[in-house]
Amino acid sequence: MQALTSAVLAAFVGYIGAWYFGVVEGNFALLLFLATVVTGIYWLLERFYFLPQRQKAAAQLESQTLQRREELGKLGISQVDDNIAEARGRILAQPWWLDWTAGLFPVIIAVFFLRSFLFEPFKIPSGSMIPTLLVGDLILVNKFHYGLRLPVIHTKVTEGIAPQRGDVMVFRYPPKPSLDYIKRVVGTPGDEVAYLNKRLTINGKVIETTAVPEFFDDDAMRYFKQYEESLGQHKHRLLTDDDRPAFVPGADDFVFKQNCRYSIEGVVCKVPQGHYFMMGDNRDNSLDSRYWGFVPDKNIVGKAFFVWMNFSSLKRIGAFD
Repeated sequence: MQALTSAVLAAFVGYIGAWYFGVVEGNFALLLFLATVVTGIYWLLERFYFLPQRQKAAAQLESQTLQRREELGKLGISQVDDNIAEARGRILAQPWWLDWTAGLFPVIIAVFFLRSFLFEPFKIPSGSMIPTLLVGDLILVNKFHYGLRLPVIHTKVTEGIAPQRGDVMVFRYPPKPSLDYIKRVVGTPGDEVAYLNKRLTINGKVIETTAVPEFFDDDAMRYFKQYEESLGQHKHRLLTDDDRPAFVPGADDFVFKQNCRYSIEGVVCKVPQGHYFMMGDNRDNSLDSRYWGFVPDKNIVGKAFFVWMNFSSLKRIGAFD
């Protein structure tokens, strides 16, 4: 078992190393699932086979030691150099290969359950959601709000609440589902979403915005126009850049692209059933549904709702819309 366990642990370390150095495209959900299964098997073997075997060996040693003491006592020898407690402890102790497998199972399964069905942490890598979310924000995503999904295969097992306009949602990027993206839900199934001359219209109704003080972007070292907008039950802020044109340059080919009409003023899209139209709050610095299309329901990961840490600014901690 030591050799087998060494090979298994080496395989995990090798995969993580290859992922870290970019040799393979990592899948943390799959890695965590496999770690849970493997350590679970070791935990069961430890509980129902290895531990009983060690307990049996310890009991046998204790019996033999007591028998030896009794025989020595008959010979008038009362002082013996054995230590039953110490020997028993050595026999019952888990070997290293069980410490690193069965011993880790309770922690790994707790992480697996929390991450798969309750809350998953993410780090914001880009500025597409400024000013709502900043680069470096560490956020929590509610995994059950939109319905529970099985890890790895992503099969939906409960309905949950349908995504609403204004929700900040994490989803698997349609052109490359191994990547997680975060944007705001702008259009729900059946909506006609128009973003023309940098004004958002949904089903023919212009979404009103109110100008607020300009936003200073520390990374870009410049000010951007900032507005307050209400989508559904959510009131949030957004940025626009006067130096960027209204039209959408270089839109990809995507499923249901025939539902969209592109022009010099921007784009108009009819959201198909079972799909969502997503946009970043940093409207002129966001690659979103305008460029790569609609997000299918099967790609939904969860609803983002809380910044739990930003090491550059502790004031960032808190809930957001």
